[in-house]
Amino acid sequence: MRPFLLPLLISAVITLCFNTYVVAEPVKQVVLASEINWQQLNPARGDKSPQAGTLWGDRRGPVPTGFLAKFVDGFSSPPHIHNVTYRAVVISGSIHNDDPDAAELWMAPGSFWTQPKGEAHITSAKGDTNIALVEIDRGPYLVLPVNKAFDSGERPINVDASNIVWVDPSDGSSSPGGPKVAYLWGSLQNGKANGTFVKLPAGFDGKIVSSGSLFRAVIIKGAPHYHVSETEFQRLEPGSYFSSKGASADHALSSAGDESIIYVRTNGRYQIIPQ
Repeated sequence: MRPFLLPLLISAVITLCFNTYVVAEPVKQVVLASEINWQQLNPARGDKSPQAGTLWGDRRGPVPTGFLAKFVDGFSSPPHIHNVTYRAVVISGSIHNDDPDAAELWMAPGSFWTQPKGEAHITSAKGDTNIALVEIDRGPYLVLPVNKAFDSGERPINVDASNIVWVDPSDGSSSPGGPKVAYLWGSLQNGKANGTFVKLPAGFDGKIVSSGSLFRAVIIKGAPHYHVSETEFQRLEPGSYFSSKGASADHALSSAGDESIIYVRTNGRYQIIPQ
């Protein structure tokens, strides 16, 4: 071998090894409920407009988006449609979402519903503080008149908190104590999008380990501590959000006082590991 080729060969081997074995750390984000920037969801309604606070994405753009919607006590929308299907979870207050002629069915915090695109409906709220998480797979999110209604073939789902089915995350059984999950939508196969609830009991100390390339979580109930490091944590009030992108990630949490419920959207599986 020619002498001048040896340094080049060594350099190439070092570069190959570095590129093969060094894995980028996941990118994590935490958004506290107190940091959310609220804007009018429908400015044409003035003071009666619901408020919207973006957690991820952009509801006015062609991207997946999650935002909080806040309604004043006694709010009731006129009949309308949306151009995209959305999923939603009640975080606080009581919310009714149904066909304009349907009897009122007030959903409590922890309830889950879907609203198909093109279907006429109304949304109402009652309570001092009425907040829901709204999630779309692709925007923009538009409010349109009922004369533009169409049948997408989808059908709405309304699941009150009292009808959520909780099971053990490991084997799908329903034994007492310990963390629980509730399956809401999608597929648990790796690479497939899915949505679940996670319930952490009072006194929980452990972590959620995500194997998907995208993990999003919104606090629905309780105020767990999110451990940024071994010595630093942030208290997550309902409406707070944490996420990770990239390689599999660990999210360390503790729930000292009350139980916590977290909405999780991911594209893979995850484990709940108590300490």
